[in-house]
Amino acid sequence: MALSHDPLWPRAGAWSAPEGDVDFGIIGVPTFSTSITPGSTNLTPAAVREVLPRYSEAFQSGDDVQTGARLVRHDFGDVEDPDGDEAGAIRAISEAVSRSRLLVAVGGDNALTVPVAVAARGDQIATAGLITVDAHLDVRDGVSNGSPVRRLIEDFGVDPSRVVQIAIADFANSTEYLRRVRDWGVTVITRDDVARRGVDAVVHEALAIAGADGGPIHVDLDIDACDRSVAPACPASIPGGLSAYEMRQFARGFARDDRVSTIDLAEVDAGADTVDGRTIRLTALCVLEALAGLAVR
Repeated sequence: MALSHDPLWPRAGAWSAPEGDVDFGIIGVPTFSTSITPGSTNLTPAAVREVLPRYSEAFQSGDDVQTGARLVRHDFGDVEDPDGDEAGAIRAISEAVSRSRLLVAVGGDNALTVPVAVAARGDQIATAGLITVDAHLDVRDGVSNGSPVRRLIEDFGVDPSRVVQIAIADFANSTEYLRRVRDWGVTVITRDDVARRGVDAVVHEALAIAGADGGPIHVDLDIDACDRSVAPACPASIPGGLSAYEMRQFARGFARDDRVSTIDLAEVDAGADTVDGRTIRLTALCVLEALAGLAVR
């Protein structure tokens, strides 16, 4: 459907900038081939770009009306074959990280979290932190979209004491994996905890733990942490998950912090969305929430 044109209502997306540093960048990381549930998450970056122009970049912050359009925004395109060439993906993402104050990586399944987090930490592994908002722990053995947190800890040296996992759901993880993260010293904040304490308090705690040594923080926003009614295109979303508003709050809340250099959006299968495209639209709005968070730093 063609979108209307109004010079007083500029649309989001189609971001480009001259060579050099930018405030806000997006990059597509279309991982899909190692998914436990086969699908077409590789189609999602393009689908999100297509939806972004349905929205503006204006937002309210207190009594002020602001816009992300005052920032330099750039779309770095898609990483080529991130499943087959992880080292190449890390190099490409590292280049985008080096040019951006905040980079949002649009997946792709949760396998993208490894190359994005590795690129974000650079040579600061000793102080880097990791925050996930996800119904699942993602500490399975092997290499898949179910293993990024384990791989970052065991294979890439992320300190588990600076890993915080938020919105972990009942009936979505095994006893063995729950024990594994507890034994490592990972901080687990359950879905019930989020409901009881609220997003702002959880964001504050997570940043304090992950950023305790002042290093770069990568944030993984797994859209399947949301309730299935708002994220039907996430194969593993379950009833009772986060609301769309809560996920948007997490995106903006984390993007406000100077230590957060990268955010990824994962686990949306564009080929499985509803006719109204609600999951893709939520993902696009999370991109814009991150832009808003950066704008008010």
